[in-house]
Amino acid sequence: MRSTGIHHVDLVVSSIERSLPFYTELLGPLGYHTVSEVEGERGETIWYLGGPGTAVGLREAQSQSDGPYDRYGLGLHHLAFEASSRADVDERAGWLRAQGAELESEPQEYTYIPGYYAVFFFDPDGLKLEIVHVPGLTAA
Repeated sequence: MRSTGIHHVDLVVSSIERSLPFYTELLGPLGYHTVSEVEGERGETIWYLGGPGTAVGLREAQSQSDGPYDRYGLGLHHLAFEASSRADVDERAGWLRAQGAELESEPQEYTYIPGYYAVFFFDPDGLKLEIVHVPGLTAA
């Protein structure tokens, strides 16, 4: 039986041409292997990257913001993607460095819960993302 959880998360990006390759290359090694397109409620295209039990949707912004994304304002603070191992966290951090992405912190263990190992970084629009491995919580 599949557990209930988050089915999908949609993110609004400033440039689909920039963000779609970033997310497909970032998430492919974490099991997000399918990309599908659907029509949104305003006729816009939404690209869904399907992964292990969930999907991430990307759609291009339809209105302008006056500044950079503020994760302490109303809305998304950060989004965490689960990795199968610490090695996967380290490998994705290396990929991020090679892409020139801004890392908030290098991969390390955090005290949130025992064994919590993560890297925090920013997508091309400044959204804070995380790749995390916690022993015993990762689905096989």
